[in-house]
Amino acid sequence: VILLCFRRYLLMALFSCLFGNTFALSAAVDSKPNILLFLADDLGIGDIGCYGNNTIRTPNIDSLARGGVKLTQHIAAAPLCTPSRAAFLTGRYPIRSGMASSNGYRALQWNAGSGGLPTNETTFARLLQQQGYITGLIGKWHQGVNCESVNDHCHHPLNHGFDYFYGMPFTLLNNCQEDKHPELDAALQAKLWLYSHIITLAVLTLTAGKLTGLISIHWKTIACFTLVGGIFFGSWYSSYGFVQYWNCILMRNHDIIEQPMRLERTSSLMLKEAVSFIKRNRHRPFLLFVSFLHVHTPLFTTAKFLGKSRHDLYGDNVEEMDWMLGKILDSLDKEGLTNHTFTYFASDHGGHLEAHDGSTQLGGWNGIYKGGKGMGGWEGGIRVPGVFRWPGVLPAGTVINEPTSLMDIYPTVVHLAGGILPQDRVIDGRNLMPLLRGRVQKSEHEFLFHYCGSYLHAVRWHQKDSGAIWKAHYVTPIFHPLRAGACYGKGICPCFGEGVSHHDPPLLFDLSRDPSETKPLSADTEPLFDTVIGKIGRATEEHRRTLTPVPEQLSLYNIMWKPWLQPCCGTFPFCWCDKEGDSTQSL
Repeated sequence: VILLCFRRYLLMALFSCLFGNTFALSAAVDSKPNILLFLADDLGIGDIGCYGNNTIRTPNIDSLARGGVKLTQHIAAAPLCTPSRAAFLTGRYPIRSGMASSNGYRALQWNAGSGGLPTNETTFARLLQQQGYITGLIGKWHQGVNCESVNDHCHHPLNHGFDYFYGMPFTLLNNCQEDKHPELDAALQAKLWLYSHIITLAVLTLTAGKLTGLISIHWKTIACFTLVGGIFFGSWYSSYGFVQYWNCILMRNHDIIEQPMRLERTSSLMLKEAVSFIKRNRHRPFLLFVSFLHVHTPLFTTAKFLGKSRHDLYGDNVEEMDWMLGKILDSLDKEGLTNHTFTYFASDHGGHLEAHDGSTQLGGWNGIYKGGKGMGGWEGGIRVPGVFRWPGVLPAGTVINEPTSLMDIYPTVVHLAGGILPQDRVIDGRNLMPLLRGRVQKSEHEFLFHYCGSYLHAVRWHQKDSGAIWKAHYVTPIFHPLRAGACYGKGICPCFGEGVSHHDPPLLFDLSRDPSETKPLSADTEPLFDTVIGKIGRATEEHRRTLTPVPEQLSLYNIMWKPWLQPCCGTFPFCWCDKEGDSTQSL
């Protein structure tokens, strides 16, 4: 009997050695993995080590890349926060959902605006929720809050498929830190402040003239000037004068817990919440979307990281974000979930070149790529890091140079969860799993369309038979100063009007030979010029036929501040609270 048992044990051991890894891999793929998504804010592709930076330390992101798959041509669907994130959440170009702007305001401006991600859009969180996943969002939202009343929460994360939300319904701004220059609509604020001074000066001059008899004017006229001036000042200062209170708030689900936020403890709170979410949901499939507030200005960084990098405050902030990511991955490992978790890291768009304080650069570096945040066509505004890890399923140390999109995350995670994509709308993303696992060698994307607001600036054609990546620019921003590579005189490059150049024929580049877009081709230098331009033009017309009119969520009315929609933890306008107190602990 002992001999028979021993023989059976040897056979089982041999069987396990020969086929164990195969069955483990099959089980990992067939079962529903946890899904952990990291999205940085304003991070340039050249800011992290695995994409060539050797002066900013990002060991945890680099380790993620070594243990998985790195994409070198990962493209955001828009060069600004609000539309890019809308596309990420829905798998659709933002123009399809109304999250692309035709005016100068291309992102949501207020928590108390009425625009935001429409309720008829279906996020990947909603589809995963339907597949039994517990879904959580920690960090930045920037997709709106309310529509018609202060408590309808129509655009809120909990109304878009997330079971749990902890973070900012808006985005970080310089206005969130008292010692920083205002960032929200700074040019308009300066004009309104000037007009207020002019009106005040006029009232004082008229009053002095009346009292000295130098000006013949009725007191009623002076009173009227004073009233109009007071209304003018009060109407704009009631919003812009209290940006820190109106926009810089922290929420848990529908409850405001800090108004305004205490930035010195925000990173600790976000990290604590992410680790806690993983721990309490370790026994069921979960989706955790960690939407970093880093590395958007004002770059508030805790003392532990201040002055530690070689790139001033920006580098400090990047290194703190990498440390936070490492701590979250450590918690995943501690719970024994690493091998059963599909992990992804990216940035919402390129680094902000125009962000600076004197000679100190406060924005990211986009490597060899031209342009940056706000530029819908140039690579620096839309080419971002893209890193995946799933031990035992995705081959470690793989680099993929094929064109992919942030919109691809939508069908990819829905596929992993066993869900079905919506059949009543166009989904522009493609399932990446065959490409990531090496089952196919080519991306499913033949064309990618690059919008700046609602204006099409460029189109990319992946010519699969030759390997060429053609890119035609119909519109490009006019740099300020000229040849500066950015719009330093404007803060961010415009999408239309006098600040752009239109090209007919379009500027054409072959990114496979000229990724920096420095040598535009012509019919004289490229034999295929007319063929390529014609092919891209026909694809553009076909793409436009798939677009249907939808309400513009970023219209001037929708983005304006509305007092009746202002989230407030007190009695409006006395909005102030601190429910976190001293609950933070070091992690």
